Amino acid sequence: MQVLGPLLVAAASILGLLGFMTLVRRRAEAAGWSAEVQRKLVHVATGLFAICLPFLFAENWPVYMLLGFTVLVMAAMRAPILRGSGASAALHSVDRQSYGDFLLAAAVALVLLLSQRDPLLYVLPLAVLTLGDAAAALAGSTYGRRHFTVEDGLKSVEGSAILFMVTVILSMVCLLLLSEIPRQNVVILGFLIATLGTLVEADSWRGFDNLFLPLAVLIILREHGASPTSELLALAIVFAGAFALFHMLADRLGLSRHVARVYLLAIFLLLSVTAMQNTVLPLAMLVLHVLAERRAPSADRHPELDAVAALAVLSFGWLAAGHATGLNALDFFGATMAGLCIALAALALARAALVVRLGGLALLAAGLWAFWLWLMQANLPAKHWAPHVGPLLLATLALCGLVALRWPGAFRRQRMARLAGLSVALPALAYATFALIGVSS
Repeated sequence: MQVLGPLLVAAASILGLLGFMTLVRRRAEAAGWSAEVQRKLVHVATGLFAICLPFLFAENWPVYMLLGFTVLVMAAMRAPILRGSGASAALHSVDRQSYGDFLLAAAVALVLLLSQRDPLLYVLPLAVLTLGDAAAALAGSTYGRRHFTVEDGLKSVEGSAILFMVTVILSMVCLLLLSEIPRQNVVILGFLIATLGTLVEADSWRGFDNLFLPLAVLIILREHGASPTSELLALAIVFAGAFALFHMLADRLGLSRHVARVYLLAIFLLLSVTAMQNTVLPLAMLVLHVLAERRAPSADRHPELDAVAALAVLSFGWLAAGHATGLNALDFFGATMAGLCIALAALALARAALVVRLGGLALLAAGLWAFWLWLMQANLPAKHWAPHVGPLLLATLALCGLVALRWPGAFRRQRMARLAGLSVALPALAYATFALIGVSS
């Protein structure tokens, strides 16, 4: 009965969601609602229900099961035969490519896992995504007059302003009701969360705001919620200075201002989550990606954004793995980033003579291996529990470097997605083995 109950609730939840989507579609056809209004109504209903999930289920596994079933249903609704009619039309009638439905499910799962059911850490990120993002989209599509360009099209200043105001209100209400944070810090945190949240939403693409926005809010709360007032003020000043600097350097680096802001947000969140030494390889990966795109351009539309998306997915994935298993995944994250670095270097050298490519990659691999092992000495020994990390790193470097060197054409399209899959293969296999059979030296 303890299993049957959650199963019945999960099934009823999915049926209820489909019923609501069908109702929205029928009402939209009768009242002439736009595709954006339909989509955001479904978004709000789904988000509000997601906020209630920890109160419906005493354990996490029914939530993950429900989210898994929901993803399967959403995937089925993308089929051409279903896409344009019924419940599916309420979600997929917007004419742009988006993975937002899948990323929303992933975001709920990650927020539940990383928040450890802390009410503030769970409720506020999803509330900002549910209410703030929907308000921004509807205000922008209805009242937007001043627009700015992002890679996927246009976004409105009015929509971003609405998101900022809604997020400030939500943040202050949740911080006051769900925490003991001092009042002056509530104000600073509220505006800091709203500023970063607005930038994340404005600069996201293909529905990635459904993933990046709640996780960015969660990271700020978890890492800076208990900081004293002076540190919060210093953080805000440093971020404002970095924002201005990145904007000034964007043209010199050959980047759009949109991409420069995305890089800034990625670097800021990395530095919030982990120590400085653990960000060296991710930052090196971004630099090598720019170099590889200049020496051997991919056929992807937005390669710089793809690089940040790959970094975010890998970072959040390893962070979630560490929380789920209780085994720190830092070494495996480092091996993954090293693999990405060597693969991008191999692509950057694709037009050089064979002896130059082999020699250059060998030197870079040796340097990465030695440099990374040296950097990791700055971490606590408990974070490096896994045996034989050195050989794992060498094997990952060899696999990624040789595959990218031998078949550079395989990474002409969907470059970062394919390189991310290649670089994470061995570290993920090793980590899963340790998690399943235990660790022995």
